[in-house]
Amino acid sequence: MPAPLTQLCFADRHERLRFRTALFLYALVIIIGDIPGARADVGQYASGVVLHSFGYGVLTLILFSGIAGGMGRRAVLAVLMVMAMGALDEFIQSFLPYRRGAVSDWLVDITAAAVVALPLYFLWPKMVMAALGQGRRQPGA
Repeated sequence: MPAPLTQLCFADRHERLRFRTALFLYALVIIIGDIPGARADVGQYASGVVLHSFGYGVLTLILFSGIAGGMGRRAVLAVLMVMAMGALDEFIQSFLPYRRGAVSDWLVDITAAAVVALPLYFLWPKMVMAALGQGRRQPGA
């Protein structure tokens, strides 16, 4: 039997939890990003491109793993959701006097989502089988 963390990351029965986790992390991105000065402080360590690529790439991975259905459905919905999330993030920022919404940041979000979703489309079934031990013969069987 696979380890509990492996089950949490790959088992179908935890898809909803992973999906909700992605939504929770997105809410944190919005809340923390809207704290005055927080983005400037983080900007000393990582550029906006790095932050957007990493953040929305991770969200894409978690969304992909948390959406039920075939690989095409997962990939398309994960990318579409990240597109909407990124657009909402930039829209909210446009109302804050100490932030600005930028189409270029949104394009980075979309690119990160596509770059993550494309390999997952091909590799996710193999990753799940390897992690959960499906398809392996039992000794003595």
